[in-house]
Parts: sequence; structure tokens; C-alpha cells
Amino acid sequence: MRKALLLSLLLLAGCGKPTPPAGKWEGGYQSGGTIVVARVEIGGNGLVKVSAPDITNLDTTHPEAMLNERARLQSALVNGWEDVAPRAFDFDGKTFRKPGGVAPQMVWDKTTNQMTLELYIGANPALPVTLRPVGDFHDDPFGSG
Repeated sequence: MRKALLLSLLLLAGCGKPTPPAGKWEGGYQSGGTIVVARVEIGGNGLVKVSAPDITNLDTTHPEAMLNERARLQSALVNGWEDVAPRAFDFDGKTFRKPGGVAPQMVWDKTTNQMTLELYIGANPALPVTLRPVGDFHDDPFGSG
């Protein structure tokens, strides 16, 4: 009887809601006329701050103009970060979804501590933006500065 009770308690303890990983992640994406710069911060309370300014349709843009657009997005990310409000997400131990939602918003790889932001731009399929864990955020989320 004691073993059955102990086993039941252990099973109940293991059925708790997974806790989102606390930390900071950042990264960027640039390809095919699209640029994205992104940050994610998850507090110890499980609330998530996320920002991912983007621009699209730059396919025919000159390289110098692309660099200017990238710098503009980086500045918007850095300067607007304090205004980003933390919000709750449903988290199953790997995937973050809007409360009650179906579409993945972020996917966390526990083994590497890498976060992938699933960015929905217009009616396009999700664009996966790989984010790396960081101790502190940088002015250049691409990691080159």
C-alpha cells in the first residue's frame, strides 16, 4: 500500500506544468530580401518579452541600402526594448504558444539552450529565426559586434 501511495505521489509531481527556461536569447536573419533582428527574455516568473522588428521585399535593394536597413532595425530593437511588455505563453516543455493557441511561436531546444522564434510575416509560412543564448543583449543581435 505504501509503495502504491508513493508511486501515485511521484506520478502526480511529474505531471506539473513545465516551467519555461529563464534567460535571454538574440539573433537575426537576413536572406531573400528579408531582414529580422530579434530578442527574447524569459523571466523567472515565466513571462516572456519578445521583439522582432523586420523588413521584407528588399530583393532588389543595393547592398549599402541593405546595411542601412539592418542598422535601422537593430536600432529599433535596442531603443524599443524597454517598452516591450512581458506576456504569458503556454509552454509544453519545448514549444511556446499564445494562450489557447495552436501555432508555435517559439521552440526551445533544452540540449543546446537554443531558441527558435517562429515569425509569421503576412500570409507566409512561419519563418524560423534561430536565437542563441546570451548573458546580456548586444547592439548587434547577429553577433558581429
